[in-house]
This record gives sequence, C-alpha cells and structure tokens, in this order.
Amino acid sequence: MEEEKLVLEKSWDKVFPKSDKVNHKKVTFHNRYGITLAADLYEPKDYSGKIPAIAVSGPFGAVKEQSSGLYAQVLAERGYLTIAFDPSFTGESGGQPRFVASPDINTEDFQAAVDFLSVQENVDAEKIGILGICGWGGMALNAAAIDTRIKATVTSTMYNMSRVNANGYFDSENNEDVRYEKKRNLNNQRTIDYQNNSYARAGGVADPVPEDAPEFLKDYNTYYKTKRGYHKRSGNSNEGWNVTGTMSFINQPILQYTDEIRSAVLMIHGEKAHSCYFSQDEFKKLKGSNKELLIIPNANHIDLYDNLDVIPFDKIDAFFREYLK
Repeated sequence: MEEEKLVLEKSWDKVFPKSDKVNHKKVTFHNRYGITLAADLYEPKDYSGKIPAIAVSGPFGAVKEQSSGLYAQVLAERGYLTIAFDPSFTGESGGQPRFVASPDINTEDFQAAVDFLSVQENVDAEKIGILGICGWGGMALNAAAIDTRIKATVTSTMYNMSRVNANGYFDSENNEDVRYEKKRNLNNQRTIDYQNNSYARAGGVADPVPEDAPEFLKDYNTYYKTKRGYHKRSGNSNEGWNVTGTMSFINQPILQYTDEIRSAVLMIHGEKAHSCYFSQDEFKKLKGSNKELLIIPNANHIDLYDNLDVIPFDKIDAFFREYLK
C-alpha cells in the first residue's frame, strides 16, 4: 500500500546526546489500519550479516525523542538493530485526529514494527524482540500475547492502561457508579467536541505541581517539564491527550490472554514506583520458566525513563541475548 508522506525532522532533536557508536536514520512503516508510523532506526556501526532486532516504544504520552529513543540507542550500541517509534496519532506518526490512544491500534503498532523489522535485509526475522516503557509496556505484553513472531519482550515500569482508566490509580475508583459518572462526562465531551469540530485537550503534566500533589506527579514534572525530558512534540510535555483520547480503555481491557504467552518475558519495575503493582500483578498471570520480574531497589517510576545508573541494561542485554539466539 502507498504510505502517507510524513514530515520528519532532519536534525537531531532528542533529549539525549547522539552516540558515536551507532548509525541513525529516520524510517517509516505502516500498520494494518493504514496509518504510517515514524521511527528512528539505530544500528551498530560495525556488524555483518543478519542481526537481532528490537522495537521500542513509550512512555504513554511521550515521543521517540524521549525515553524510547534512549533505550533504542543504548541497545544498538550493544549490537542490536533497533527502532524507536511514535505510536499512531502521536509525534511524527500519522493518524487523525491527533493525541488519541487505542488498545487495539496501539497493540497493532507494535505488530507493525515487527512487520517492518521482519523484512529488513540485515535483520534475522527469527530474532525479533520488543520493549515497552510505561503504558507501552502493557501494549508490548498485549502484542506478545497475539504475535508469535515476537521471541522476547521486555516491559519497563509498566502501566496497565485499561486498569488505570477503568479503576483509577490503586483501583480506588473500581465501582460501577464512579465508572458511570466518568463515562457520562466523557460522552458529554464527545458531543461538545463534535459541535466544535475540534477535540479539547486534557492538559499534559501539571506545571507547576501543587504542593499537596502525589509524589509521582512531581516526578513526572521533573522529566516532562524540564530540560531533562521536555520535547515539543510530546503530549505529556505540552497539552496532553484529548479529553476523550483514552476513553476506549474503560471497557476494552488489554492483557486478557497474557497467561498464554509462550515466548520469554522480562518485567522490570522500580521498588518505589507508584505503578509497581501493575507489574507485580501481571507477572502473577505469566506461565513458564522463561518469565522474570526484576524489581530495582529504591527506584521510582521515572528512574527507568532515563537514569543510566538505574536502568539495568546489562540484564536487558543478557535477556535478549539468551532468547534472541
């Protein structure tokens, strides 16, 4: 099929420095819904033949110039061909309207990345893994449950976006009346949006953060709203998702068949992350000796976004080397 022509930034505009150990270029590919996705491709400077490949995405509301690109570049330094992609409707990728998320389409985005990697001349199609960060950790695990081409999956500081949208944080809103009111408000917003012929935005990460806000919201601010991680195309750094952008997650749960994943899975989370319960609970459903949960002592949620002293790249590398062979 003919892909949409995307306008891609030509200069290096990542929030992390460019490595001199890898080659980098922009690429595009399309998913099964006809949406063209934009990605950064990283590869080692010196290699021969076909090599293992890894597709990376996340965090939820971020862009490939942020955390996912850092992961992809570091893994390329270690010998993998990697892509960090913007999910549908975000960043430099296509899809209208903008700033919408979908449990179906975003799972498909990971599968489309596998499609792309599978046909590259320098990639061993039998050695493809995926890595998802934050909300895209959940999407990665969901993709692993349906895509048998994926041989190994890493989730880092994973969110279950269906659970948090339907039940609230820590399942504090897990009752029918609260969900009904949430749905009523969202559907009222749909009517307003249609009347206005535009989609109201929900707002990104708070700035400034109220003094009485939960600590994890303050952590998000230190990444998305500062030089450390701000990016002009990142929803979290700016006006966020559409108000109705994640509505479908409320009654379209992901991760229903993760107990049937036969390929290898490594789930990584920080001990002090507010989101740690997502990984701990999901790991209990996984079966087989090729599944592992790694809890990083004293680490919070965003430490696993970009803190090179915390992200266990040696472990991630060893995991992929074991299962992409």
